[in-house]
Amino acid sequence: MPHALLLKYPGTNCDVETERALMAAGFSTQVQPIATARPEHVAKAQLVVFSGGFSYGDYVMSGRLAQLETERILGDALQKHHADGGFLFGICNGFQILTKLGILPKASLILNKSERFECMWDKLVKVAPSPFTACLPDEFELPSAHAEGRLVCEPGDAQKYLDNGCVALQYADNHNGSELRIAGLQDPTGRAMGLMPHPERFLRPRHHYNPDWSGDSEWGWGYYFFKGAYDALK
Repeated sequence: MPHALLLKYPGTNCDVETERALMAAGFSTQVQPIATARPEHVAKAQLVVFSGGFSYGDYVMSGRLAQLETERILGDALQKHHADGGFLFGICNGFQILTKLGILPKASLILNKSERFECMWDKLVKVAPSPFTACLPDEFELPSAHAEGRLVCEPGDAQKYLDNGCVALQYADNHNGSELRIAGLQDPTGRAMGLMPHPERFLRPRHHYNPDWSGDSEWGWGYYFFKGAYDALK
């Protein structure tokens, strides 16, 4: 059974829902506060997950303090995990943490173009193949909730990421102003992915705003991100 490690930071608030989704997909799980995390926790996991919330209150900038504490406590354990074939998944604030750690292609997530927190459902479009999206249709919906979700890159980088398959998902309606409508970014191996919307918040059909939504199964679209990772690892 693939094992997933969820790293929890002060301000993380989506770990319970994320663990529930991972368990539904078949993973064994461990939620580990970063203060007590050790390299051996990473070594026994096949998937390391950074769930949503506001790590360290998003002081300085979102994900920055989490990056510094992660590197201080775990050293290069996450980079070694990735180099050895492990998977990493960052959701919302977790996406921001993965960009700061340098595991995902170079980018930053800054204040939405509206300059405020936004909570809404987003239609997403698959762009490049990814193990995380392998079980999903070409278009689907997930809920979003963020203030700093606008992805920006160095000039020309966003197009380069789109061309080389690092853009896994785009927004159909780019409400936060992300470059090239990027909603989900992956590394060249496809084993590390960052996503701004929250798949763990659409685990079951009853979580959809339309009470008649049923999809094609007992599961909401969010479940299939975790199932895709499980299938790839198993």
